[in-house]
Amino acid sequence: MPTVIKIKMSSPTTEDGPGQTQNRSRDKTAKKPTSSALMGAIQLGIGYTVGNLTSKPDRDVLMQDFYVVESVFMPSEGSNLTPAHRYPDFRFKNYAPMAFRYFRELFGIKPDDYLYSICNEPLIELSNPGASSSWFYVTSDDEFIIKTVQHKEAEFLQKLLPGYYMNLNQNPRTLLPKFYGLYCVHSGGANTRMVVMNNVLPRAMTMHYKYDLKGSTYKRSASRKEREKSSPTYKDLDFQEMHEEGLHFDCDTYNALIKTLQRDCQVLESFKIMDYSLLLGVHVLEQSAKDRGAGQTGGAGAGAAGGEGGRPVAQKVLYSTALESIQGDGKVGEAVTTDATMGGIPAKHKDEKLLIFLGIIDILQSYRFIKKLEHSWKALVHDGDSVSVHRPSFYADRFLKFMSTTVFKKIPGIRGTSSKRKRSSVLAQKSASQELLSSLREEKEEERRDRLERARSLASLNGPVPYQHPDRVIPKGLHRAISMAPAMSSSSLTTINQNLETTSKRSDVSCSTLTLKDSTSSLASAPDGSDRDKDDWTVLDVYL
Repeated sequence: MPTVIKIKMSSPTTEDGPGQTQNRSRDKTAKKPTSSALMGAIQLGIGYTVGNLTSKPDRDVLMQDFYVVESVFMPSEGSNLTPAHRYPDFRFKNYAPMAFRYFRELFGIKPDDYLYSICNEPLIELSNPGASSSWFYVTSDDEFIIKTVQHKEAEFLQKLLPGYYMNLNQNPRTLLPKFYGLYCVHSGGANTRMVVMNNVLPRAMTMHYKYDLKGSTYKRSASRKEREKSSPTYKDLDFQEMHEEGLHFDCDTYNALIKTLQRDCQVLESFKIMDYSLLLGVHVLEQSAKDRGAGQTGGAGAGAAGGEGGRPVAQKVLYSTALESIQGDGKVGEAVTTDATMGGIPAKHKDEKLLIFLGIIDILQSYRFIKKLEHSWKALVHDGDSVSVHRPSFYADRFLKFMSTTVFKKIPGIRGTSSKRKRSSVLAQKSASQELLSSLREEKEEERRDRLERARSLASLNGPVPYQHPDRVIPKGLHRAISMAPAMSSSSLTTINQNLETTSKRSDVSCSTLTLKDSTSSLASAPDGSDRDKDDWTVLDVYL
């Protein structure tokens, strides 16, 4: 049976042409394929379409590329172009192949690596898909998630592609889902649409806590059935109860995380998207050794360790991890290597050291008429601002406020650090100024002593100096010493010398030099006008 390949252009609001209504009704009544048949069809279809796309030359993405749908029929017995398989006949559709090829190149995903991850090993079905009715599959290398979506969600994503293309060009570092492909499997009269995305929570790292956070409080706690699961997903009220102090980050990491969330929320608001969630995984480092051992025993971490023939299984996808998404510095097309932390963001809660994994999910919900009715109905029975469904602008503000104040917090800095630095600098300046003043005092003291020595030598060489300044007043201590000088012994002169030295220290240097002539003139003649012996005043005069 020959293979039929159809390439058609569809508007962003239509998918199957004139028979869309019939196909939509057929989706509800037709029997969906089994999980194993669906996984096989996904691998065969992606392998065929992406493989053929590699032969097409590279070119710029055009506006019509976002609305192209390629369709190929793949019978079970095979054909000249398609391989035989053991699954029922199916038709595989590839939406906007050129646009998604550009997205994969933007994130550094090579075609060979993309095909190897999805088609080389069987897909793993996740047993805990959450509250939605979607099926989730993860690749064996833990890199890609394949999620089934409804017809409205696939239609909305196709409409979103031009704006998504513009946003990724401006800001590749984002916590928004990274879409790598949109496909549809038509088998047994049923359409199963699926999208390939990045894996937010790696299975190789045990998540001790998982949260689905929206920033709302109305019925935002995990049900009893959810809590009984081995790895439950908690909600907003559970987080406030279990991590009431929040998750603390250093200043730079906190600022980068909040800035990324602000940009993403602004983009979602511009697309009129709401009811999205922040998927948050918390790994406690103190329990890492025990959990890793348990994960390897159960096979959860085997896929991320290595592959056949020594080929590393885990791909290094640009900006795919949480840490790279908020502060990656690699260039487009380059591989960013990750360490043993699997790209987790370091954080703290009380005394526990944590690794945080996060990403925004469920962004394919627009504020349509049905959602407006849902908000109005819930607002009648409860506070309208606390329900999850709300208009996009209010939802974004509430989401950001909850994340930046309740969930994520800065590590408090050491108080008084800046004031201590200021005090130390002031003390250093004071000590330096004191040292400068003391050195100046010493210099003045040495200068004063030199002047005294010069005066002594001049007085001893030139003899008595006539009294030339009658307006200068001799200090009291000096006048008394001069009057008593002739009758004093050597021991008394020594005591007078000590007193005079103390007096000279207290007085100004200029005063000491100016009174020198007065003292020598007084010593030259007695109070009664008679001449005294020269030896009687020589000692004191020389000292002065």
